[in-house]
Amino acid sequence: MPRPHPHPARSPKPRPASGATPPKTATATGADTPAPATDGEAGGSQEAWDDGLIARRVTGSAAALAAERASAGEQPHRAPGAHVPVPLAYDGPLRSRLNALRELVGLSRTRLDSRTLAEAGRVLDEAAARRKLSGRHTVVALAGATGSGKSQLFNSLAGVAISETGVRRPTTAAPIACSWSDGAASLIDRLGIPGRLRRRPMHSPDNEGQLRGLVLIDLPDHDSAAVQHREQVDRILKLVDAVIWVVDPEKYADAMLHERYLRPMAGHAEVMFIVLNQVDRLPGDAADQVLDDLRRLLDEDGIALGEHGEPGATVLALSALTGEGIGDLREALGEFVAERGAAARRVAADLDAAAAGLRPMYATRRRAGLTEEAREEFAARLADAVGATAAGEAAERAWLRNANRACGTPWLRLWRWYQGRGEATTGRHAVRTQADEEATARQRVEQAVRTVADRASAGLPAPWAQAVREAAVRGSQGLPEALDALSARAGLPPGRPPRPGWWPVAVLVQAAMTLLQIVGGGWLAGQIAGLMSPNLGVPVLLMVCGIVGGPLVEWGCRMAARGPARRYGQEAERRLREAAAGCGRARVLDPVAAELLRYREVREQYGRVARSRAGVV
Repeated sequence: MPRPHPHPARSPKPRPASGATPPKTATATGADTPAPATDGEAGGSQEAWDDGLIARRVTGSAAALAAERASAGEQPHRAPGAHVPVPLAYDGPLRSRLNALRELVGLSRTRLDSRTLAEAGRVLDEAAARRKLSGRHTVVALAGATGSGKSQLFNSLAGVAISETGVRRPTTAAPIACSWSDGAASLIDRLGIPGRLRRRPMHSPDNEGQLRGLVLIDLPDHDSAAVQHREQVDRILKLVDAVIWVVDPEKYADAMLHERYLRPMAGHAEVMFIVLNQVDRLPGDAADQVLDDLRRLLDEDGIALGEHGEPGATVLALSALTGEGIGDLREALGEFVAERGAAARRVAADLDAAAAGLRPMYATRRRAGLTEEAREEFAARLADAVGATAAGEAAERAWLRNANRACGTPWLRLWRWYQGRGEATTGRHAVRTQADEEATARQRVEQAVRTVADRASAGLPAPWAQAVREAAVRGSQGLPEALDALSARAGLPPGRPPRPGWWPVAVLVQAAMTLLQIVGGGWLAGQIAGLMSPNLGVPVLLMVCGIVGGPLVEWGCRMAARGPARRYGQEAERRLREAAAGCGRARVLDPVAAELLRYREVREQYGRVARSRAGVV
């Protein structure tokens, strides 16, 4: 389609607004003589407003009217507090989300790298900076591609040719600000726009009343060949409260616009206007067709459209050249600015975007944590590593040996003592076996730590899973040595095992059986030697009772000792298991549980950040 040549903008005759900075007056020589002026905006730039093109359009009658007022001593009326900007105030839900994000970043600094948290930190900084500035102003950026006509639309909204238009590309080399009311200097300072690029719109009671509080920024082309222009666009788009995207019938489907800007900013739909400009170039109902196709593309980008009273982006068709649709845009902008909620909605949208970016770092579909089964399995593995079962069996055998020594026949005990004398060894085999057992125990401990770490970190996001595993590894250092010391202390108690109450009776009975054998044997010996009268029955009976009764007493004591010995061994095994579990809990499970608790805390804070939306009071 042929591109129409833009006609020169008309030069209206503005009147100085009440409370506005007096404009410069043009001298006969064409030099601009600035009149005394004050910025009048708290916290604003030290540079005064440079009215530039507007000043050169002041007619002689307007200048004469200003001179007449000055000669009469008439001071322009200023409303009380008109130049004191009211700071922005966030409502409770939004403040809660910001506080949660601040807590989230603080808890995550030692677990996530700075690049991951950079966007969240930027959102917090910008939210804090915006809150300190005027809440009665709304900063709206005009963004668009080369030739989309955004500068012409900027001039149409201002009512005067402020931004330069033409066929030379790129035309807009630096952002230009236009404010419809005082008190916005600090907001414009935040954008880094110097005083020479700040303008005021044409004085019109209807225009100023409708758009009061609007600060409009004309941005360079986002597809400009100059890199610095694109950098300025990207920087300012992160700082403004809302954006008007200006597209034309030729580039409305441009991939760069949709992939680099619209799609990533889909969550900011409530603070976006999409304006189809240059509809005067489209014949018949082609404008409606292009507008429908634009809505389709926006829907594919995930941008909610504000239709049927639902929140979302506003889509309009207009012509900045002919003025068609400009009134609709001005009306929509007026309602948007009058709500004074764009800044808070922008912060809420930034929070949503930051939360979406951080979701892989915190969200998981599985329930994370150490189950009771995993804890018990870890304790059982440590108990096996220290040989709790073997220690219990050893304690049981020791109890039985003590019972046999106490209740056994003297002759059997003497035989066992004799056999034990010849079993001395060099100790080489025992040393080698002990070293092998220690190596095996160390491997079991390491395997137990790896298993519990894997189970505890299962399902966690990568940074937190890594933190859990590192905590387990740190705790496992020195664990085998600690378990060895525990097994030495908590295994077999020092001294002999305790004796039950029936042992003394059994010992006396065994002593009586031995005494019967001695008496019977001595009696027989005396008869053989002729020292005593022959009587075989009684001494033989005594010896038989002693010989048979001794083993029977020993066997009965052994049977009776099995129960106490088993309980003694189980108690020794329990003590060692509890000691090993306590050591593993203090060194491994507690640090792992601390990491899991930190993750639950940050996940709770993340849920507060990502759950609700907020507004402004």
